[in-house]
This record gives sequence, structure tokens and C-alpha cells, in this order.
Amino acid sequence: MRGLGTEVWAGVAMLVVSVAVALPALLGLADPLIPLALWVLLLTVHLASVLTVGVLQRSGLGRAALGAAVMSSWILVLTVPGMGLLNILVVVTAAISVYSVRLPFTMVIVLLNTGIILLVTQLWFADGFESLMLGGFYLLIQLATVFSTATLLREKRMRAELAQAHVELKAAGVLLADSTRTAERLRISRELHDLIGHQLTVLTLNLEAARHLDDETARGHIERADEVARGLLRDVRATVGEMRARPSDLRRSLEEMVEGIPGLAVDISVGPGLDLQEEHEVAFLRLAQEAVTNTIRHSEACRLSIDVSREGDQFALVARDDGIGARLPELGNGLRGLRERFESLGGELTVDGTAGFVVTGRVAAA
Repeated sequence: MRGLGTEVWAGVAMLVVSVAVALPALLGLADPLIPLALWVLLLTVHLASVLTVGVLQRSGLGRAALGAAVMSSWILVLTVPGMGLLNILVVVTAAISVYSVRLPFTMVIVLLNTGIILLVTQLWFADGFESLMLGGFYLLIQLATVFSTATLLREKRMRAELAQAHVELKAAGVLLADSTRTAERLRISRELHDLIGHQLTVLTLNLEAARHLDDETARGHIERADEVARGLLRDVRATVGEMRARPSDLRRSLEEMVEGIPGLAVDISVGPGLDLQEEHEVAFLRLAQEAVTNTIRHSEACRLSIDVSREGDQFALVARDDGIGARLPELGNGLRGLRERFESLGGELTVDGTAGFVVTGRVAAA
């Protein structure tokens, strides 16, 4: 289950404060200038819009929700005379606007909010100095919340970028290490085959020729040497074949890649006895890298599981996070490229965003 982060708790606190400052009107202690039912409906629209902005953020619907939150907050404040604390609603809209629009647009909202507060205080308080004091006070509060929220969002974005760079660097290191080990095994196997194997083959041919000599005394020794040479040749060929086919440790490679990612717990599970071809293993490593990167950038998840197993006549890697998911997931360039890679290997890649985000890659077992 996903844990509740600080942003979620901050959103809950904003909603509680918004309802609290509206309680006098809700309890009949203050009379709105419009029908109470309409005023309560506007408050409901305002709260729903604030929640929508927090969820959808910089999407088109998120910006529309921000506009609804701003307009409804103005109407709520203007239609209840004497409820100074209700001005907190415009402070909330200024704070959440950072999630949906750029900072210059947020400054425009702050100035418009301040104008509304000045208008309200001027209408309900005859003292112009008090009106200016309240307007300046709420202007400073808005600026403080806006800059604090912008700083937190920038820090969150930088952490995500750092985590993404960390994963990419680890993945590159793992793939480079595997490539280096493979190249070294091939080099050693070639040298064994070219040097020792060649010499043993020559020795075997010489012994075969010596067997046809008439010296009965040497024949037994020659035959024994021939057996040894042939045995050595078989052992060398077996060793070369083993070195060429020796699989790397996929679990260790995955664990090295995800080690130390800030803010994301990754569980690795690799079934026993998986005999993956090198190109299949590279495809799985690339898929795991893309899954981790997308989880960090988009899903707001706390935990990611990566499971590699055999399913009948296929090997499968399933990466599943506990994030927000997507009903109609769109494949980015990374996943599209991986789908083409898996299809070129005779496999497939699928995604599912109905419960968290799940990406599955399958290849045919050898």
C-alpha cells in the first residue's frame, strides 16, 4: 500500500482549513448575500477544484480546475460580509496555482487575489488604513506560500532527476560490466582454442603417426599419450564451450542497477535456473531501467517490484509499482523502442495502468 507523503498531508490540511474558515456561514453564524444553498454549492465546487488541481496539475483539466477554484474563492469571499478569515480561501488558491501554471501566472493570481481582498475590506470596513493593512498582510502570506510551494516542487523535481540519472548511470555500468565480462570470456576462449587446442591437435596427429612404427616397446607409451592428449583436447573444448555459454547473474545486475535510489523501494525477484540468452538479458535490463525511470518521473509510487520468471515456453519480466497508474497509458519513446526490441526477439511488451502501472516483457525460452 502506498504511504501518504508530505504533499498529501499538506493537501488534507488545506482542505481542513478551508472548511474551518467557512464554518460560521455553514453554521448560520454569518449570513451570505446569496442563498445559503448556493453558497454551500460554491464552496463544494471550490474544494473539488482544489483537489483536482492537486491531482491533475499541469494538464488542461488541471488549469480549468484552477480557474474554477480562483473564481469560486472570489465569490465566496465577496458574498459574506465581515468574515475576515474567509480570505484564507484565496491564499489556498495562490498556493495550489504553482502546481498548475508557471510562476509569472501565479503572481498575476496573487495580485488579483489581493485586489479582491482590498475590495472586500474596503466594502465592509470604512477605515482605509485597516483595509491596506489587511491587503498587505494577505499579500505577504500569499507570497510566502507560493514561494515555499515552488521551492518544494523544484526540490522534488531535482530529486526525481537525480534519481533518474542515478538509475541510468547504474544501468550503463551494469551493461558495460556484462559486456566487458562477455568480451573477456570470448577472448580467453579464443586463446585457449587457438593455442592449447592447436597444440594438442598437432600432438594427437604426431602420436597417430608414431603408432604405425615397428617399435613395439614404444607403442604402449604412445597409445597412452594419445589417450591423454585426446582427453585434454576434449576438456579444452568443453571449457571453451562453457565459457562461451556461461550466464551472468541477472539478479545481481538488477540489484546493482536499483541500489540506492532515493525515495523508492525496489523488490527484485528472479526465478531459479533461468538460462537467458545474452540479448534477452540485455532486453530485460533495459526494460527494468525504463520501468524504474518512469516510476520515478510519473507514478508518484513508493514501491516497485520487478519479477523475472519462466511462464511456460516464455521468460517474462513484470515491473509493477503502487503509483497512480493511468487508465489509458501512452507509450513514450522509451517504451516504444523497447516494444520494438522485444518484438524483434520474437516476444512482446504490454502495459497496464488500471492498478498502479504494470509493464511486462516476454521472450521465447530457448
